[in-house]
Amino acid sequence: MKIIKWIFIVLVVLGLIGFITYLVIDEDLPQGEKGEKAERLADKMLSAVNDSAWQEISVVEWDFAGKHQLVWDKDRHWAKVSWENYKVFIRLDSRKGVAFAKGKKVEREEVLSRLLEDAYEIWANDSFWLNPITKVRDAGTERRYVAQKDDNIEGLLITYKSGGVTPGDSYLWLINEETGMPESVKMWVQIIPVGGIEFSWENWHTTLGGAKIAQTHESIFTVNISGLETWTRIDEYPKKEEFNVLE
Repeated sequence: MKIIKWIFIVLVVLGLIGFITYLVIDEDLPQGEKGEKAERLADKMLSAVNDSAWQEISVVEWDFAGKHQLVWDKDRHWAKVSWENYKVFIRLDSRKGVAFAKGKKVEREEVLSRLLEDAYEIWANDSFWLNPITKVRDAGTERRYVAQKDDNIEGLLITYKSGGVTPGDSYLWLINEETGMPESVKMWVQIIPVGGIEFSWENWHTTLGGAKIAQTHESIFTVNISGLETWTRIDEYPKKEEFNVLE
């Protein structure tokens, strides 16, 4: 009985610590203001990371957190998503495709359907972490300027009113006023119960074409992107034949 009592006490204490932490850390979503100021700041950030160079990239390959390996054919909107013993080739527009488990093609329709859905959700999450800045003017987005206490920082709030896996999520980009480079982002998203959790945006990689991609994001947990490579044409990608399964 004493063991049960102590387990109960520990659980209560941990619960109180978690509740107090929530009250201290949780932030309300800022309001900000729509209009020219927000649009100018969006342009400034897009220019700083050379978004025009990102638009010229045809194929991008990366490893997300050591758990998922992805190749994204941006021109045809196809992707290869690999994790554990699975490799899935998917047409992102229709969410149709081909899957392999331990090197063998998946034939059962219900298993294939599940793997395609898993692959799409992995791609949606991991490609967003790869370069969410390029999505600040996606259809269904709203941009607001949010003034900051730090004179050297400007805030750009992006709310995804529709689209994606979790519509309604909001991101406050904290942008260096002089350089236009994002230094961090605060999140109000469904997957994280505390509002305003801040992730750093650092360890910048510059592609051959000049696009800038942050590879490290530090916060309550760390997100690392590695193995980042890009090609301007699908013909340049050394494993382009793999995508023949989708043709």
